[in-house]
Amino acid sequence: MTQQTPAVLVRGVRKQYSDEVAIGPLDLSIPGGGITALVGPNGAGKSTLLTMMGRLLGMDDGTIEVAGFDVARTKSKDLAKVVSVLRQENHFVTRLTVRQLVGFGRFPHSRGRLTTADEEIVSRAIDFLELGELEGRYLDELSGGQRQRAYVAMVLAQDTEVVLLDEPLNNLDMKHSVQMMKHLHRAAEVLGRTIVIVLHDINFAGHYADRICAMKNGTVIEFGTPAEIMTDEVLSRVFDTEVRVIEGPAGPLAVYY
Repeated sequence: MTQQTPAVLVRGVRKQYSDEVAIGPLDLSIPGGGITALVGPNGAGKSTLLTMMGRLLGMDDGTIEVAGFDVARTKSKDLAKVVSVLRQENHFVTRLTVRQLVGFGRFPHSRGRLTTADEEIVSRAIDFLELGELEGRYLDELSGGQRQRAYVAMVLAQDTEVVLLDEPLNNLDMKHSVQMMKHLHRAAEVLGRTIVIVLHDINFAGHYADRICAMKNGTVIEFGTPAEIMTDEVLSRVFDTEVRVIEGPAGPLAVYY
């Protein structure tokens, strides 16, 4: 039986910021499909790893392959067709409508000249995130949750196998965080995307992710299913505080004080 190529393969990756601060060496193999959540305390290296996966940050050593492409050697126009990235900082100085923003996701394919096929993909992404009634509205007229959905629609419109999301729940309240995770879970399941996401809330990771990568001090210390990671021992060790995992109505819940 032929072994499937990982969607993301990280081998010996290291990023040195100073004599005291470094990330790695990191080794990680993320299978295709589903949601993989990167969790861990502040400064663990989650966002750094994610941005290196998307080649928004260079690495000092090692290699990263996404969908079989070496991110350090692949041409940007080719890499943009297999991996899309949404960072925390989404600041567009130009006033844009939702549809115009989502249309930017087609740039790697259309180079700015949207075809009929591109417009159809944009419409599907807008409908998938339930933004149809808002597509003509400007971003500065939207709530934080609506605006975040528009950015996610943009990366889905890029139509890549791998989607990298850096804390997409940032600044969202509980209701909109739940809605966002449901949209992402559906994107992984229905659209067949491999989603790698940085999350701060371990319970969102435990409920919605297919795999959890726990990081600490710039290294990967645990990688497995939610059932394997959501234990008292593992979470207490990862977060350096006492964590108790209880069985909630929809699965395990981490409780900490």
